[in-house]
Amino acid sequence: MNPKFAPLFEPYALNNGVIIKNRFTVAPMTHFASHEDGSISDEERNFLTNRFDGFGLFIAAATLVSPEGKAFVGQPEAIGEKDLPSLREVVRIAKKQSATAILQIHHGGHLSIPELLNGRDRVAPSADEQSGARALTGQEIHDLIAAFANAAHLAIQAGFDGVEIHGANNYLIQQFVSGESNRRTDEWGGTIEQRLRFPLAIVDAVMEVKQKYASEKFIVGYRFSPEEPGAHGLTMKDTFALIDALVQKPLQYLHVSLWDFYKNARRGADTSLTRMQLLHQRINGKLPLIGVGNLFTADQILEAYMTGWAEFIALGKTVMMNPDLISLITSGQEDRIVTAINPHKEDRYRIPDNLWNQNMQRLSYLPPVKDDTNWQSPDI
Repeated sequence: MNPKFAPLFEPYALNNGVIIKNRFTVAPMTHFASHEDGSISDEERNFLTNRFDGFGLFIAAATLVSPEGKAFVGQPEAIGEKDLPSLREVVRIAKKQSATAILQIHHGGHLSIPELLNGRDRVAPSADEQSGARALTGQEIHDLIAAFANAAHLAIQAGFDGVEIHGANNYLIQQFVSGESNRRTDEWGGTIEQRLRFPLAIVDAVMEVKQKYASEKFIVGYRFSPEEPGAHGLTMKDTFALIDALVQKPLQYLHVSLWDFYKNARRGADTSLTRMQLLHQRINGKLPLIGVGNLFTADQILEAYMTGWAEFIALGKTVMMNPDLISLITSGQEDRIVTAINPHKEDRYRIPDNLWNQNMQRLSYLPPVKDDTNWQSPDI
């Protein structure tokens, strides 16, 4: 291995004593491959097996906590005991690759897909005319907090090393934080402090489950998106308030969701600085931050890490394109890292059919396709 990459392989001790062996994280990748009932499929097994060998952290795909929140075809579930066999299998696959396994727990809110809800209502913090979602009742809010806690309990029973609360990408938890989507006038809406009550209640409920059923070594993280469009959408100032509240909780890490690692803030903070830098400064060493954002080559990953803006670097698209990423770096073959998918080499990537078909539509959240890019990518 080229010695310059050695910093990426330094271990990190979380505040609960767990040692993460390096700074590489598998970002949660929606694979659209679970069965209709949320159970693991052969395509999903094939996708996950031997894909992230050598990574320190593996964060599993967004996993549903309650039936009316289903936002993806082929979404895995952590709702009841029927889900334990599949959850345990994901853990086994991760452990064979020596990764610390984290289950991301999720609810779609108004982004849930009606065709997948079996007649249930779409729900959201406030009624949403565009999606047709209705406002949650007070009792339903408490039920959903309990659903996240239940998913964490299932993760513990399945053998996961931790959970990540999915508070990003405009799904339910972020919908509560945002003044654009949360227009409630009760205790769950209004000021930013009141809009934060829902995510913080989920954190507290998950922590209660951890205290009751798991050891201190069980990891709890939180993922967030820092900004939104819209007159009342999230600003960096709002996100600073969220961070200030989260660092007071006994979490193990924070994980930002970004399209571009180097994108500057848009509003609510110094717009001459990157979001990553501002977030890291605000956290001020109280928790490690996982950064992400269109990093493909080994040099790009190293450069991002060396900014000092993140303790871990999460990779999604790169992992989709390179099932052998870490071994390429450690064996000195980093020049063979693929940075664009060759549409004629489908078998190499082992990507589930639904996800592959979306990728071939050149959707922006998926890896670039070789014939659509000027980047030079090894023809393998």
